[in-house]
Amino acid sequence: MITIQNFMECIEYKITDGSEYQWNCYGPNARIMDYWNNKHSDGGVSMSLIFDSQTQIVYQMEVWDYTNNREYRWINPDYKDSIQLEAKNRGINLCESIEFRKFIDLDVEADILEKATAIYSGKEYDTRVMVELDLDDETKIALMTMAHETDMTLNNFVEHILRVEIKRLENDKTSS
Repeated sequence: MITIQNFMECIEYKITDGSEYQWNCYGPNARIMDYWNNKHSDGGVSMSLIFDSQTQIVYQMEVWDYTNNREYRWINPDYKDSIQLEAKNRGINLCESIEFRKFIDLDVEADILEKATAIYSGKEYDTRVMVELDLDDETKIALMTMAHETDMTLNNFVEHILRVEIKRLENDKTSS
């Protein structure tokens, strides 16, 4: 799980703001701390972490890349239902970010931490979304064999399979 220390390392321990979190979904001890470099373009970045001041559980992390108009978000999987329910009760579309853009939700902690670190530093970063796959040994060996036969790495082969399947599903959806 993401920790407060992970967040602090991404922003080089530079907190610019913080307050009580105003929604109830994460409980009475939810707090938010922020970093913002006071720019909305040309290197603009803002990051937020919502956590529990008593247990130190991290509920959510957001990274705003104003230079590239991308907003990434990671929500602790144990609390996704709570925030989705509160958003629904408030009549808020949880997917929306700002200016009619949508959050890019990330499920892999390393993904948001890598993006956050790069965005903070003004470096280029991989905009693809990481996906964790939990494969049994038999499936893994079969995929490794197929990847080898096509002269691809396992990661590239799995990415290729996913892209082909997504395209097929999109085609099925448009032809229905």
